[in-house]
Amino acid sequence: MILKWFFDKIMALTGLILLSPILIIVALLIKIKMPGPILFKQQRVGKDAQLFTVYKFRSMTVKKEAATASRNSNATSIASEEQCRITPLGEKLRRYKLDELPELWNVLKGEMSFVGPRPDVPGYADQLEGIEREILKLKPGITGPASLKFRNEEDILSTVSQQLNGTTPSIQIDIPNYITSVEDYNDKIIYPHKIKLNLYYKQHYSFLKDIQMIICTVLGKKMEYAGEII
Repeated sequence: MILKWFFDKIMALTGLILLSPILIIVALLIKIKMPGPILFKQQRVGKDAQLFTVYKFRSMTVKKEAATASRNSNATSIASEEQCRITPLGEKLRRYKLDELPELWNVLKGEMSFVGPRPDVPGYADQLEGIEREILKLKPGITGPASLKFRNEEDILSTVSQQLNGTTPSIQIDIPNYITSVEDYNDKIIYPHKIKLNLYYKQHYSFLKDIQMIICTVLGKKMEYAGEII
């Protein structure tokens, strides 16, 4: 993990320096087109279940984003509902992952890593039990196996919402009978799968796989991992 530590520090600093023009441009665009704070800040669960403040470029309207931030334990399970709250600029930032660039500061500070489990709001990761708590020994990551597997999570939850509401989306998802809400699908289908992938990552760590995941994230490619395509 020493190599991972050095990689995170060097690449985070390099990234902040080289990407500073992009960071400035994005910040100015948000200030002009989306009145309000430039950054979105929220408490997330980090290594050893310690809370830290994650930084992202704001992609939603101020009022709605504040409401989302306050719904702690449900925040990760309402992604489909957030679709209508994202501004046109915010949609582009999310599509190209530009909203996550400020997280390089979290990596430089040692609160996050480039690769690892995505940092959850309180009420999820900090409630893990048994062997699953091994995941909390890892620093949260900007990307990771679960992030790659569910890179289109918002679209998945939006589709689930449509199907549960009786509409027919262009691409349908197989929803078990015991799933009655979007929150159910997140908590009983998606989240357990994320735990499985993150636990595998903890138990089979490979720096080369880290590099592969970063490349796949940047290029939007898929890779084989833990016996499946992510």
